[in-house]
Amino acid sequence: MMTDRLSTLDLALWQARPHAVADAARAALITAFDARGVTVSLVDYQVSHLVPAAPEAEPFPIENTLPGRAFASQQTVHDERPGGHDLHLPLSIYGDRLGVLTVTFEEPPGPDEVGELTAAATVLARALAVADTRTDVFRRMRRSSRLTLAAEIQWELLPGRACVADEFELAGQLEPAYTVWGDNFDWSASSDHLVVSVTNGMGQGIEAALLTHLTIGALRNARRSGADLPEQAALANEAICAQHGGNKHVGTLLLRFDLESGQVRAIDAGSPRIYRLRGGAVAPITLDQQLPLGMFNDTEYVEQEFSLLRGDRLVIVSDGMHDSLSSSGEPYGTFSLPRALARTRMQNPPEVVRTLVRELLSHTPEARLSDDAVIVCLDWTGRVAEPGTAAPSAFDGEPEPEPV
Repeated sequence: MMTDRLSTLDLALWQARPHAVADAARAALITAFDARGVTVSLVDYQVSHLVPAAPEAEPFPIENTLPGRAFASQQTVHDERPGGHDLHLPLSIYGDRLGVLTVTFEEPPGPDEVGELTAAATVLARALAVADTRTDVFRRMRRSSRLTLAAEIQWELLPGRACVADEFELAGQLEPAYTVWGDNFDWSASSDHLVVSVTNGMGQGIEAALLTHLTIGALRNARRSGADLPEQAALANEAICAQHGGNKHVGTLLLRFDLESGQVRAIDAGSPRIYRLRGGAVAPITLDQQLPLGMFNDTEYVEQEFSLLRGDRLVIVSDGMHDSLSSSGEPYGTFSLPRALARTRMQNPPEVVRTLVRELLSHTPEARLSDDAVIVCLDWTGRVAEPGTAAPSAFDGEPEPEPV
């Protein structure tokens, strides 16, 4: 139920011009809650800093800060100090983490007020997400340096950086954030299924970005027309061949998750790799590799299947992450990645992604990647079983199903 204070905030946000949403929220919250101050901070492209939406305010790191703790945990964090009390609330929509709302009071707020402010953060996150499609203000804020044109094209293709539903929690990241070329990821959820794709476009710079743009557009067009996975792959393959005559190709992994059963249909047409974490053990899921999209016009693609149990985690990486070399010549995916997946098993998918990108950069000489890296992490919750029945769980000790 929306209280009078929330209704006042909601009205102020929707009456504000898109570029002024953060300012409108600040003014409305100070008045409605008698707050001493309000700060709206947005996460940057690398998911390493929070950037206050205030003139001359400096970005500050997510690590080792209380607002950063609220962002990482997606929980409200209290900071009681002499002369004031800060309340840090995560800003997120459908699981996509946008930033943090900080409200400062002279005295600690009561439980009812904290509940209202939690709801206010949700209202503000929704308004920021809508405003972000109608102004460049917030995107400019989130950039610590200029994006290359190729990176600009790639970021515009992304569906978001996280998504949460009853059956799954999903997150993804592109790295390096400001100079990506041809790697990308995409997803779309409906009432009964989830489709995820990870693509690795051939080449560098603008040509690679445009090739990926064509591929994602063709896959989306086929998907939105009701095509199944083989048809999606075939139509995208034809589009790339028609444009480039077989001279360019795109490594692509297509996955379709049945939200009722946990059955996954897959087409492995290139270099992205899948790892499954089940019961603390990390193992690759090996599928029959088919031709990358765009090589031959008449290629037919065939689905394979594997199953997920409640508690399973899937991690998908492009070759830019798996094959990134250390100073000693060791690929990140050989030993470091499986160890990191085991270490991060208690983190939520957005934090897994953030941690693995950070570790990848520390693995790489001078923290410079020689290729794009994409990582997508999915936790499978599954649908709640009917009363009196028990849904299969990754912790039941059942035999592990293999791809077929």
